[in-house]
Amino acid sequence: MKKRLKELADWVGGTVVGDEEVEITGVAAIEEAQTGEISFIANPRYLLKLNETQASAVIVSKEISQANRPLLCTANPYLAFAKILTLYSQQPYQPKGVDAQAWISPTSQLGKDLTIYPGVYVGDRCSIGDRVTLYPGVCVGEDSFIGDDSILHPNVAIYPKTTLGKRVILHAGVVVGSDGFGYAKEGRKNVKVPQVGRVEIEDDVEIGANTTIDRATLGKTIIQSGVKIDNLVQVAHNVVIGEDSIIVAQVGISGSTKIGSNVTIGGQVGLVGHIQVGDNTRIGAQSGVMNDLPPNQAYTGSPAMPHREFLRIMTIFQKLPEVKKTLSEIEKRLTKIEETIGSGRKEK
Repeated sequence: MKKRLKELADWVGGTVVGDEEVEITGVAAIEEAQTGEISFIANPRYLLKLNETQASAVIVSKEISQANRPLLCTANPYLAFAKILTLYSQQPYQPKGVDAQAWISPTSQLGKDLTIYPGVYVGDRCSIGDRVTLYPGVCVGEDSFIGDDSILHPNVAIYPKTTLGKRVILHAGVVVGSDGFGYAKEGRKNVKVPQVGRVEIEDDVEIGANTTIDRATLGKTIIQSGVKIDNLVQVAHNVVIGEDSIIVAQVGISGSTKIGSNVTIGGQVGLVGHIQVGDNTRIGAQSGVMNDLPPNQAYTGSPAMPHREFLRIMTIFQKLPEVKKTLSEIEKRLTKIEETIGSGRKEK
């Protein structure tokens, strides 16, 4: 594919500094780009590479106005890069049909233009939308629904009565609808609480490899539209994750917790059950969330606290060895003073 730089600028809503007619045939990293390719700089620390790269053009922020090669200037270089990379990397969908070595229940309904690979299992009374791709090893349990243009990568397991919206992407090893972790104590014995609810995943959700989404005890576990979940995340029963939220790797969300919309949760964050996280909240990596968090704020630490408060505490924490040494010296001096005063009283 060839595109003039001016065409790419129009595509991402940017402007060109330099030759608008230069032809771009691909996208590459700033260190590896060659003639004909476009690269990007989103982090100021890489600005020194701007005049070193062999790229024919570079995507930069609007603050950069000159270089020794054409520039595509935009308010958000990383977003522009993502859109241009999508333009060059995505291939038109070409359905491959249903392989004879897939097992599809005769009671299931299949859409048009499907790609279903060998080793796929689709249970009774399922509905598979148009242009869906099911890779080898995918298992779709009974009474499940998969929306148009969804992609399930190898060895995805969809338990019965699960609903996936349109354009859902599930990466290898994702498990949706496994039993929630619910037990009641009878003395020392653990009595299983039946998990009879469902999972509902809305449109444009992407879930990373080996992430697990548990079915509800009663009702639904819900992942709302536009949510992006990284690899190795655990979402427990009856959790609700609001629209356009981002959940980074190794997060654990306990049962019945409600996550607002546009929330960002950093890696290895743990959230206890039955709490609420407000809209637009950001939670830093390795935080422990034990209480409700109000909206529109940033939190860090365990227990999670407002980020600025956490930074003040960390500043003090780093000085604790020095503070301890000072306190020990003060204690010794006070002891000597007390001993001197005590000696003076005895002499009288």
